[in-house]
Amino acid sequence: MGEIVLLTGASAGIGAETARQLVAGGRRVIGAARRADRLDALRAELGEAFLPVTLDVNDGPATARLVDDLPAEWRDIDVLINNAGADVGGRARFDEGDVEDWVATIEVNVNGVIRVTRAVVPGMLARGRGQIVIVSSLSAVEPFADDGAYIAAKAGAHGLARALRHDYAATPLKVTEILPGTARSEFAATRWRGDTAQADAFYDAFPSLLNVESIARAIVFSLDQPENVTIAEIRMAPTRR
Repeated sequence: MGEIVLLTGASAGIGAETARQLVAGGRRVIGAARRADRLDALRAELGEAFLPVTLDVNDGPATARLVDDLPAEWRDIDVLINNAGADVGGRARFDEGDVEDWVATIEVNVNGVIRVTRAVVPGMLARGRGQIVIVSSLSAVEPFADDGAYIAAKAGAHGLARALRHDYAATPLKVTEILPGTARSEFAATRWRGDTAQADAFYDAFPSLLNVESIARAIVFSLDQPENVTIAEIRMAPTRR
C-alpha cells in the first residue's frame, strides 16, 4: 500500500491535479474540500485510491475531529498537503475592499492551515514519520499592490512553515513550502465570485503564467526525496517569453 496523503483544497486547480499525480505515482489520497460534487467526480476518475472528504477548513470542530472521523485504514497519514486557499474580493486597494473579505482571506489561508496541521501532526510524531507541505505563494516574499490581505495571509503561511521547520528539526518530520507565482486556474473566478470574464481578462494580461501541472509536479518532487533530504522551499516563477 502506498503512502497516505491528506490534501486540502482538492476539488479543483492545483489540488485536483496534485491528487491525480499522487495517485498515478502509487499514493493514496484523502481529498478534502467543500464541494462534495467535485470530490465525487475525482473519486469516479481516480478510483479507490482517492477518498473524498467534505471539509471546510474554517470549521474548527470538524477539522479537530478530522482524523478520528476517517475510516481506520486511512488514519495513519504520512503526508499533509495544505493547499486550501481563497482570495474572495481580492485585487483591490486596501481601503477600497470589504474588511470582511480581508478577514475571511486570513481565516482560510492562515487559520485553516493551523487547524488542519494541528489535527494531523500528533499522529505523525507518534508514528515517527511524516511530511507537512504548505502551498503558499510567491507573493509572500515578493509583494505587490492591491492584494494586501492575501499577501499578508500568504506571508503568515510562509512564517508558519519556517517556524514548523524549527519546531520539528530534532524529529523525523519534514516541512516543505511551495511558493508558486500566478497560475491559470479557477482561482481568479472564485476571487471575483464566479465572474469568469474578469478572471480570463486577468490571466490574459500576463505575458506568461505557470500551470497547475507544473506546481503539482513540484509538490510530488518534494515528497519523492530520500529520508535524509528535506526540500525546504520551492519558489516558482513563470519564464518570460
